[in-house]
Amino acid sequence: MVMNVEKLNEYIALEASKLDRSIIATPSSMGALEAFAYGNHGSNDIVLMHMAVKLGYKMALNAVEYKVRQLNVDVVG
Repeated sequence: MVMNVEKLNEYIALEASKLDRSIIATPSSMGALEAFAYGNHGSNDIVLMHMAVKLGYKMALNAVEYKVRQLNVDVVG
């Protein structure tokens, strides 16, 4: 199976860019999400839930991107 790394990287970049174009912000880190949760004292739970989902998606994209880079280094050498 041939992996087109360039197309995969383009897809990851496109998906990551979508995270910054919505009404609800994507937290930059788990610490930022925790600070928001602490600061809102239980209100805006739907916003907190969406932020958590988006952070999870961002973390998953970053993990896939990292693995693709590792595999590409192994293949290219």
